[in-house]
Amino acid sequence: MRAVVLVPVLKQARSAEKPTGESIPAPTRSNESRLEEAMGLARAIDLTVVEGLIVSINQPRPATLMGSGKIEEVKALLDHHDAGLVIIDHPLTPVQQRNLEKEWNAKVIDRTGLILEIFGRRASTKEGTLQVDLAHLNYQKGRLVRSWTHLERQRGGAGFMGGPGETQIEADRRMLQDRIVRLERELEQVVRTRQLHRAKRRKVPHPIVALVGYTNAGKSTLFNRITGAGVLAEDMLFATLDPTLRRMKLPQGRTVILSDTVGFISDLPTHLVAAFRATLEEVLEADLILHVRDMADPDNGAQSGDVLRILSDLGIDEKARDERIIEVWNKIDRLEPEAHDAILQKVAARKNVIPVSALSGEGVDALMDVISQRLSGVLTEATVIIPADKQAVVSWAYENAVVDGREDMEDGSVSLDLRLTDRQADELERKLGVLQGQVKEDWERD
Repeated sequence: MRAVVLVPVLKQARSAEKPTGESIPAPTRSNESRLEEAMGLARAIDLTVVEGLIVSINQPRPATLMGSGKIEEVKALLDHHDAGLVIIDHPLTPVQQRNLEKEWNAKVIDRTGLILEIFGRRASTKEGTLQVDLAHLNYQKGRLVRSWTHLERQRGGAGFMGGPGETQIEADRRMLQDRIVRLERELEQVVRTRQLHRAKRRKVPHPIVALVGYTNAGKSTLFNRITGAGVLAEDMLFATLDPTLRRMKLPQGRTVILSDTVGFISDLPTHLVAAFRATLEEVLEADLILHVRDMADPDNGAQSGDVLRILSDLGIDEKARDERIIEVWNKIDRLEPEAHDAILQKVAARKNVIPVSALSGEGVDALMDVISQRLSGVLTEATVIIPADKQAVVSWAYENAVVDGREDMEDGSVSLDLRLTDRQADELERKLGVLQGQVKEDWERD
């Protein structure tokens, strides 16, 4: 379908806002960047964008958002390009959407509707489909009055004479609400299953590393580079929707779980945030969060602010961010040589920032070393003798600790020279059972 993309710029919108007192700075995204992003969202669902316009609005009109002159200009544009769809990168009320569709004789969708459409196409798992359906129904519920032409028809009431009965819109709303309740119940079951999976992972226990970032920042490409997985990675907004988890080995031999999550975006619809909360809570469970940023994008600073705001809404405050987040400055291969060198010099004096190219592999080894150091904590050497009847502990040691030496005894026991953290030492003691305290004694003796 051929589409025209409009980005309304409300001149007095920003000045009218009062300071919120948040520590996260407000985004300062350029209008050109907003237009490019909106056109990218449209292309993500295979629309042919024939024209993109930045529309200045002095005073928003309650009925049509924009003035009559601009409406006529867009109508002429639609006729010229034979386009049947207008995408407005701004929230629309049901009245505004209906009036604009009448004026232009074309389908009109706002930013929320466009993102919902993209998510609907990308969802591939049962959980993802349920989340998108629920978000879409909650969005549609407020617009039902404009979605039908027969809404004032009435059904007969009870009794011989009958009464005013139930209007069609009331019946449709009731049916839609029933579907919402049914989807919420199904989603609750999926959420319980996800919680069980998390509980099992805690018992292992492998540390969890979560990838977060603005959409199209290169998270899936980095995920594939680190784990060797085949997750869809394209130069496209929201190429990945459903979360993916893989085990991977760190340089020191420790096994961790890497989680690739859905990309964030500015003005993410509240319906989606609520519906995808179970998925986004994977980030809350993570021991370490990799915030992937697209350094080749001029507006990456504003994008970073959007991501940090969503993390704050999820419950990760500023203090926790310093302890749990590593910034991964991605796509440095796209920078000019001067900008590339400037990035390397800038991060040299900063902690928790690693420049990488997920596409070429530059900086990925350094990132893996930093992840290993952050998760391992202070490693202390210890020698542990594992009896013959507890050989399963040997496999656990190879997966979770750093094994520097091994000696197989004649009686079937195994002596391992290990480097462990405090938590790993406690876990090893629990697995050895009758040898409680041996690890700590060897630890102190070494």
